[in-house]
Amino acid sequence: LIERGVRFVQVYSDGEWDAHSDVNGNHRGHCRATDRPIDALLTDLKRTGLINDTLVIWGGEFGRMPVSQGNGGRDHNPNGFGIFMTGAGIKKGVSYGELDDIGYRAAVDRVSVHDLHATMLHLMGIDHEQLTYFHNGRRYRLTDIAGELLTPILA
Repeated sequence: LIERGVRFVQVYSDGEWDAHSDVNGNHRGHCRATDRPIDALLTDLKRTGLINDTLVIWGGEFGRMPVSQGNGGRDHNPNGFGIFMTGAGIKKGVSYGELDDIGYRAAVDRVSVHDLHATMLHLMGIDHEQLTYFHNGRRYRLTDIAGELLTPILA
């Protein structure tokens, strides 16, 4: 698709990652099912040179609590989780942000979804401060008033 000029491709991991019980068994199986395909995708993008023009983001909408709540599972944690980004415009080998000592909450270099969106738009050549939509008589930014570029991760 990318070789044919498609500008956006979403690959969905079909499976139930929402492990409120047996998180180790659940995630082990899903990791086995996704590890080789994501490796193959990145290898192909590098081999063809498309990695230089393609932004790859891998993640979900929340993390897991650092402790089990019974049955070996973990509840949702919106306060601390990670994603990875690679490819077009992303600095290689950078780890950005840190969780607190127990892995519960973002503690250093906290990133909001608005920051992530501002950075993604920037990498697509769009100024997030100029991208607005009209609603109820006024203009709104997609990144609200809080979106900041994550310049330390930019190449």
